[in-house]
Amino acid sequence: MKCYEGSILSVNENNEVFRYLVEDGGRILFVGDILPDNFANAEKITLGQRALIPAFVDTHQHFASYATFQAGLNVMDAESNDEIAGLVREFAARSKGRTLIAFGASPYSVKEGRLISREELDAVCPDKEIMVVKYDGHACIVNSKLLRKMDDKVKDLRGYHPDTGEMNQEAFFRFSDYITKSLSLVDLFRHMQDAVDLMASRGIGMIHTVSGVGFVANLDITFEKIFAKSLQNGFQVRVFPQPMNIRVAKSRKLPRIGGCFESALDGCFGSHDASLLEPYADEQAGRGVLYNSDEKVIAFCKEANREGLQIELHAIGDRAFDQASRALKAALDDYPREDHRHGIIHACLPTEEGIQICREYHIQLPVQSAFINWKQEPNAYLESILGVERTKRLNPLKTFRNNGIVVSFGSDAPCTSPDPIVWMDKAVNNDNADEAITVQDALRMCTVNGCYAAFDEKERGSLEAGKIADMVILSANPYDIPKEEIATLKVEKLILAGKDYRSCKRPVAKAILDGMTNSNESY
Repeated sequence: MKCYEGSILSVNENNEVFRYLVEDGGRILFVGDILPDNFANAEKITLGQRALIPAFVDTHQHFASYATFQAGLNVMDAESNDEIAGLVREFAARSKGRTLIAFGASPYSVKEGRLISREELDAVCPDKEIMVVKYDGHACIVNSKLLRKMDDKVKDLRGYHPDTGEMNQEAFFRFSDYITKSLSLVDLFRHMQDAVDLMASRGIGMIHTVSGVGFVANLDITFEKIFAKSLQNGFQVRVFPQPMNIRVAKSRKLPRIGGCFESALDGCFGSHDASLLEPYADEQAGRGVLYNSDEKVIAFCKEANREGLQIELHAIGDRAFDQASRALKAALDDYPREDHRHGIIHACLPTEEGIQICREYHIQLPVQSAFINWKQEPNAYLESILGVERTKRLNPLKTFRNNGIVVSFGSDAPCTSPDPIVWMDKAVNNDNADEAITVQDALRMCTVNGCYAAFDEKERGSLEAGKIADMVILSANPYDIPKEEIATLKVEKLILAGKDYRSCKRPVAKAILDGMTNSNESY
């Protein structure tokens, strides 16, 4: 039995702060200001200037992709294409594999103001296949060796640009599928273990992962489920299969479906394929791309809703947001459900009509506050393609909050690195002051709202008696420090089910066997 004394940020319904929390056997026994006598002999842990909060939740990431890219070459911090080329040269020289992956190229954070080209990749990596994935995860640049391997399979697809080597939309998905199939599953499992350990160091105790990105028979979905069941340290994984085929979820006994890729309704701003109601301000790409017809999306939502599945849909642009909200409304009008937890991922540029639907039909929003003032997609770029007025309407967290919509935060990893302190900082210190939110609201969106987004709030997400003791010790109390100092907060410890976090590292074969035989159904 342990008793924590200090600033206990409960994140309960009233955001109360208490002095004591008592935990035993992985459960919270007591939270309050006066310690009952029967807990007087508990081991005392004094927080001092630190604070105890619920563990963080990442409600939208591509776990298998993030784990893979995390183990590859990250070029996000490069300031020029020359620097990226040098990093690729070194990476190719030390890598044993024949197919290489780099991630994070952006034309908006390098001095050249453009993506690195196929020709530049050929100069530093002519003998190995390489795919450099764009920062938004919706496009890539490939070298000639990889292009020759795939040319017959992609040359007739939308988004094929062999001159520069940039691949968008369906062409990008085909290259992504190829890379995925080249991975060793043993290596992938090890990369997943490393990725969880990294996220745990940032206070994350639960992730929602969207899966189904090109493995034969959607093996990555099955593999992530096995990985989730293999964990013995209390870390939680919730798997969302992305294909718009409900059998993929039902056959795996998963209660949810949706995400990006196949269930993405549009692309992203960085590739000019986010779907807009009005044309792009820079006169490129018209109104973007709406991947599916209204009829197809509505039919999918109706079928999944009638089967009792929770649905999430990717929507970046306002036209896609309208399509998502209307499709979910149509599904719920067709077959009403009291507690469905359907959601629209990203919701970057919502409409008034869509917000009203979300409010009336209780549609939740897993969003990415890390996109605010994002180095890879800065405001100056967004204003150039959207105009000033539309840019001001992006990521309206306070508007969502004021409409009673449940908002949770996620990383969209590998697009941004999973870091809840960054999410809070961006949400609270938004340059668009009209949409900045309070620290209390930001913490809710990182914790209990994330648990709500997958039906976990009865067991996790707030520090209340009876709940599982998933907790984080922060270096200071975020309620007490100036909001400008939120970014300086440090995660000192992650505690899951009452125990200090333990690394995932163990033999892969044993972990896979445990995952295949474990009766735990929490995934």
